[in-house]
Amino acid sequence: MNKAQLIDAVAMKLDISRRSAGDTVDAVLDGITGAIISGDKVSLTGFGTFETTRRAARTARNPRTGESVAVPAATVPKFRPGQALKDEVNTTGGRKRAAAKKTAAKKAAAKKTTAKRTATKVAATRPATKAAAKKTTVKAAAKKATPAKAAAKKTVAKAAAKKTVAKKTTARPAAKKAVAKAPATKAVAKKTTVKKAAAKKTTARKR
Repeated sequence: MNKAQLIDAVAMKLDISRRSAGDTVDAVLDGITGAIISGDKVSLTGFGTFETTRRAARTARNPRTGESVAVPAATVPKFRPGQALKDEVNTTGGRKRAAAKKTAAKKAAAKKTTAKRTATKVAATRPATKAAAKKTTVKAAAKKATPAKAAAKKTVAKAAAKKTVAKKTTARPAAKKAVAKAPATKAVAKKTTVKKAAAKKTTARKR
């Protein structure tokens, strides 16, 4: 929580405007800071004590370079929490930790159950997918076979049609020749009969 969030919490708790809550927080912090600077202790019963301590001069070591550095004496602010605050933090913290553990355990159990359910669903859907794949392969094979059979039938029918056309074409000229020959034979027969009749007449006249 930062200062702005603290002001919002105070405004909601006291049901005042955010500006008034900000002024209140600033006044409290200024009062604690001024008292500490003057060397006084600020004791808030049940919360803690704000005070200052004197830190003597010492020699420290730079962690990056390893060189020794001289740290001068200084006055450092210090906060000592009260017993009520300690108890409240421990009890609420323990409850929160236990609740967090319970929620984590519940989430883990829920994840395990969902994983098991998904595994069973996948196992149940696998045979169906295999059967569907077999059906699709059979259908594809049937589709491939039927066009091939149809194409073979068409080629056979075309060949038969060509043969029949060829037979018809060959039969038509033969019929025409036969028709042409038949009148010629008839004409020859007529000529021979006429000649025979003329010969008979000539023989009859001579007698």
